[in-house]
Amino acid sequence: MSFQQGLSGLNASSKALDVTGNNVANAGTVGFKSAAAHFSDVYAASLSGGGASQVGIGASMSAVVQQFTQGNITTTNNPLDISINGGGFFRMSQSGAITFSRNGQFHLDNAGYIVNDKTQRLTGYPVDTNGNVVPSTPVDLQLSAAQIPPRATSDPLSGTLKAVLNLDSRETNPAVGPFNFANPQTYNFSTGLSVYDTLGVSHTLTTYYVRTGAGAWSTYATLDGANPQLVGNMTFNTSGALTSAPTVALPNFPLTTGATTPWSPGTVDFTGTTQYGSESGTNRLTQGGYTAGALAGITVGSDGVIQGRYSNGQTRALGQVVLANFTSPTGLVNLGGNQWAESSVSGPPLIGAPGSGSLGVLNSSTIEESNVDLTAELVNMITQQRNYQASAQSIKTQDQVLQTLVNLR
Repeated sequence: MSFQQGLSGLNASSKALDVTGNNVANAGTVGFKSAAAHFSDVYAASLSGGGASQVGIGASMSAVVQQFTQGNITTTNNPLDISINGGGFFRMSQSGAITFSRNGQFHLDNAGYIVNDKTQRLTGYPVDTNGNVVPSTPVDLQLSAAQIPPRATSDPLSGTLKAVLNLDSRETNPAVGPFNFANPQTYNFSTGLSVYDTLGVSHTLTTYYVRTGAGAWSTYATLDGANPQLVGNMTFNTSGALTSAPTVALPNFPLTTGATTPWSPGTVDFTGTTQYGSESGTNRLTQGGYTAGALAGITVGSDGVIQGRYSNGQTRALGQVVLANFTSPTGLVNLGGNQWAESSVSGPPLIGAPGSGSLGVLNSSTIEESNVDLTAELVNMITQQRNYQASAQSIKTQDQVLQTLVNLR
């Protein structure tokens, strides 16, 4: 029986060394999860049942269990290198076959799909035409390189023009009149803002401010230096606060660019404008229009939302990476190539946005290193080597015992 026990010990130590060797070999594999060999003792079946004198017949491997602990996070220069900090797996698709991975080394293929080195596509939630994420059945994430269309300043989605100014209370009425935008001596202060027509063509909207009395100012506006018109009057109290209606209507301006004409920006909101004893200046001047923009870069947020940065300064969501988790991750089937597949033991995938439920968050421009502890693996290797030598010694000892019996006369 000692031969069988020693042989099982040799097999057990050999398999443990195989597991350790595989861990060491993948110490540099991104997203790799180390494994541990589990063993159990073996006893012969007995019709009379077990007893205190029963001797085991060796050991056998009961399972090789992967350790889904967190690996170290390392920074890279690729915005599509994504690491998971916490639980969950990337959901990958290839010709309808779904697999799961912790390796987040991604790039774009020639069709704009986010793929890994095996051309498997990363999946996630799509977005609608306005860039809003639509949680639904995950689809292959594809980044569109199409330009985003322009938005006119006059578009209702652009909102109201906003201007927050300070008009110097120390100013006096202009010595020269009437107002003439070409003559700076006829007004006290002016400021300009780039605005856009329906084709995305930029125009300069300039407003002029003329002091007409104590706490009283007239406002004029011109587009591209043409057709200056009075648009309203502002009054301030002795504390410098605006007391007149803060919103004034702008006139219509004709355009020759081929865009919708006349250009009608609507109103300007002067809420917050003051008249203090300091230099006239602009505190805020905003509008919601923009020209057309081409995709200039992307970033991936911790929530998995992929934001496109465009040449016109705008950003827009292009999709959202989803993660999948399992009731029993150790029950996943290891397919190699940093891929796992679900099984009846792991249970079905629980899919959601990063940061929700038990799912971890994402880090862009980073990768998750292997969680192999080389120091521990080298110690395990020495331990299994000793175990192997001891099992071999037990076989050698049993052989010597049998040889002694054979030599009896």
